[in-house]
Amino acid sequence: MDRKTFLSYLGTGAAALAAASAGLGALEGKASAQSTADHLFGFKTNKVSGYFDPITASKEDKLILPKGYKYDVIAAMDDVINKEGERFGDGSDYNAYFPLEGSNSRGLLVNNHEYTSIFSIGPVKDGVMTPEQVQKNLYYQGMSVIEVYRDETGTWKMDTKSKYARRINGFSKFDLTGPAKGSSAVGSAASAQGTFANCSGGVTLWNTVLSCEENFIETAEASKLNATHYGWVVEVDPFDKSYLKKHTALGRFNHENTAMGLAADGRVVVYMGDDKKDACVYKFISKGVYDKSKGRANSALLEEGTLYVANLKSGKWLPVTLEAVAEVIKNEKFKAPYGVTSKREDLLKRYVSQSDVVVNCQEAALLAGGTPTDRPEDIEISPFDNTVFICHTNNDIHGNIHGHITRIFETGSDLGALSFDFEIFAAGGRQSGFSSPDNLAFDSNGNLWVVTDISSSSQNKGVHQSFMNNGLFVIPTAGRSKGIAMQFASGPVESEMTGPFFTPDEQTLFLSVQHPGEETKDLSNPTSRWPHRPGDTKARAGVVAISGFKLG
Repeated sequence: MDRKTFLSYLGTGAAALAAASAGLGALEGKASAQSTADHLFGFKTNKVSGYFDPITASKEDKLILPKGYKYDVIAAMDDVINKEGERFGDGSDYNAYFPLEGSNSRGLLVNNHEYTSIFSIGPVKDGVMTPEQVQKNLYYQGMSVIEVYRDETGTWKMDTKSKYARRINGFSKFDLTGPAKGSSAVGSAASAQGTFANCSGGVTLWNTVLSCEENFIETAEASKLNATHYGWVVEVDPFDKSYLKKHTALGRFNHENTAMGLAADGRVVVYMGDDKKDACVYKFISKGVYDKSKGRANSALLEEGTLYVANLKSGKWLPVTLEAVAEVIKNEKFKAPYGVTSKREDLLKRYVSQSDVVVNCQEAALLAGGTPTDRPEDIEISPFDNTVFICHTNNDIHGNIHGHITRIFETGSDLGALSFDFEIFAAGGRQSGFSSPDNLAFDSNGNLWVVTDISSSSQNKGVHQSFMNNGLFVIPTAGRSKGIAMQFASGPVESEMTGPFFTPDEQTLFLSVQHPGEETKDLSNPTSRWPHRPGDTKARAGVVAISGFKLG
């Protein structure tokens, strides 16, 4: 415990000090439950995953967990996932678990595949992929739907005989929806070939998955595909192979994830981050209202509504619409805002319809008054108080090397509000023990589970030395240890851990290990060999199931 933390506990008694030194204990669970979660879960359930002795940072090529916890590798890159012989993709990222018949021990796991590596497509000579590598690059990105189960010994495994297991990748056909569908802005297309660069995502209120296309340009160009067909939020139904959509009303940018909730009046709200330096934070509010009885038909709500961008200086959500953009660029005194380099005459030609706005969303949002921020990655809505947590990972352009977590307070706690206040909930750096926050997940005691994204080229170097490998941290959002990070896991060499997702009973945490050994240049001398399978010479991105959580 650091001096600041120690001093904050003086006068609170031995119990508080003991709880703090031991990590998340009964004191924190009680505090958060009484103040925020009692009406949702009840303190006596205490389903938290939080009773552990925090670990210390590590440089080892291992996935390290606290004493009493274990992990099972469910699937890793190139593993066969079904009877058809399809293979698990590379660059594992987001996870979402869908119980089969309400089970906490058998269900469908949806896993995103963000990008490929030297281990899946081989070395790329002079930065130009061969035709065979282009095909592999499209195949190993996208998504996997696999069936997972916990056997009688408590080990999590993949069921390769599942009727649901399948790959969704750069060859799958997606239908476009919303304002850009069939427009000249996307080459008059009503559908698109494939999805790739799939980073994080979210689960809808109607039990489908939203997956986010992030850094798509390189793959689109290498594959000679129309780049305007990528950079969207895609929707997939794990239980229906034919259901594949791209929702253009949610804007085209470097999507990190989605966080879905309901406005006070029943409209659907979707928060989104744009993982790019000097990029904006968005939310989409549907025109219609959610009707639970309609099930998956509610997806139509994502086709019509208003896209907003956050202005942090005024605390306003500003519409990213043709009307808003046109008002700015038609002004004779127009001055391009920070981040916009196009000339006024070019902007006047570019923005003719809402399809042009959503396709050129990053520029349009800045024109509309959006605040450039420090790589807004994962966004999650607190299930306890409707505050919105945003991982601003870092931005070395402006000296924000270690990033921070922003917390937005919507006016009236209404997700549909158009005004807000905010705070810096936690800041990365030596004082907190973590750097570059990325993905988020809540447990039922209101604790925030945070994975970090220090780039492989920066790990264990310079100002990042003290953090060592990327990790998974737990940060209470209420109670005496609010905002204090405790490390739960340390990842293998040159990896980041992504996509934390709990089973409903919180007895299992699914977690991806992405790009271990990312800096490898020579396949005969990899910098990592995780998951260290006997005789294997490759590092393999994959997904694990962590168990050992105890009910209080």
